[in-house]
Amino acid sequence: MNTNSVMIMLFCSITLVSAAYAEEVGSVDTKFKMLGPDHKIVIEAFDDPKIEGITCYLSRSKKGGLKGMVGLAEETSDAALSCRQVGPIHQTSELKEGERVFSESRSLVFKKLQVVRFFDKKRQTYIYLAYSDRVIEGSPQNAISTVPIQPWASQ
Repeated sequence: MNTNSVMIMLFCSITLVSAAYAEEVGSVDTKFKMLGPDHKIVIEAFDDPKIEGITCYLSRSKKGGLKGMVGLAEETSDAALSCRQVGPIHQTSELKEGERVFSESRSLVFKKLQVVRFFDKKRQTYIYLAYSDRVIEGSPQNAISTVPIQPWASQ
């Protein structure tokens, strides 16, 4: 098996894992493309895998056109993040500071959008940070969201 085949299989597996992890809530077109899909802003939701009761909403750009359609376009580092308590908070396993809770490829191989979690013990608040990194040089663009632990009234 040649190197190109391995790289394509690796990219496809990363894309499939990311797509299964976040659920698309909606999108809006931002630029018409004659060939291929339009450029858009996509909103996705994902649940924290180790903390029941917290859902994060992530919006980011998605390139269209022919390169975007086949997964060859390099996406921007822009992202917005909003995490909320959506039920009683219950930790399902041990947490690590700066642990990745979401990751998605933003280029063929070298760029990823990541969301990591921290916990502020003093204020009893979970902190989520979204940022892009690249093998050689990352981006300082980032977004942050906090979820203070609150009692949840059963309905």
